[in-house]
Amino acid sequence: MDNIDHWFNFWTLLGFSGQALFFSRFLFQWLHSEKQGRSVIPISFWYLSIAGGTLIVVYAIHVKDPVFIIGQALALIIYLRNLFLIKKEKFDLPQD
Repeated sequence: MDNIDHWFNFWTLLGFSGQALFFSRFLFQWLHSEKQGRSVIPISFWYLSIAGGTLIVVYAIHVKDPVFIIGQALALIIYLRNLFLIKKEKFDLPQD
């Protein structure tokens, strides 16, 4: 019974949810690229990266896994920076 409880506790489900969100970004990117007929990265890719990465970092902190904590935390900075650059590009005025 302990083994089943381990698989279905809050933290394990949180970790799996983070992984599912993180994986779904690739699915969204693939479907969006197929629809466009070329390789593109939709903005949802970055939001799913942040959501999944955040859940994974929280899980990694709980299980005290420094590899995932550092790897995902640093990646979150990159995802946030990409969103910042996308937003900035939308608000920049055209240069003459």
